[in-house]
Amino acid sequence: MSRGAKASTKGVALSLACGVAVGLFYPLVAKAITGPNHLGPSTVYFVFALGAVVSNFPMNYGLMRRPVGGNPLRMNDYFEGTMSAHAWGILGGSIWGIGTIANFVASYVPMIGPATSFSLGEGNTMISAIWGIVVWKEFHGAGTRVKGLLATMFLFFVLGLTSIALAPLIH
Repeated sequence: MSRGAKASTKGVALSLACGVAVGLFYPLVAKAITGPNHLGPSTVYFVFALGAVVSNFPMNYGLMRRPVGGNPLRMNDYFEGTMSAHAWGILGGSIWGIGTIANFVASYVPMIGPATSFSLGEGNTMISAIWGIVVWKEFHGAGTRVKGLLATMFLFFVLGLTSIALAPLIH
């Protein structure tokens, strides 16, 4: 955001709703891979991938028709994208899929467990935040208050992941 720009209510509400949805996701995975008659990590991933594919079409269509910012897009606009742009999307999805199944397999291992696996997997969020700040310079020119908030965000993120990772050790 440029200096002095205000966050939109719609954007903040969407961020909060997505945060709650992501927060509810991993407890369901943990429940699916533990307990009696549990599913294996490959089966959990298959169900997860199926859900991602099925939800992709209505979600993409809805966000194209009513974007958070910018002009609405038509479905034809998607097909007008270059093969290179689509290839990057496929590569990103493949990396995400491989990382997700590795996370599910790690959750299945009793020594690691779901809590530790989740906290390690969520490190990707930290990496993307660092990438955005350092490489893409998303907050270039931001004031000291914003930089302080970013530092606080990193601190609380690390503390939160550490708490989650240590939770199984506390009885």
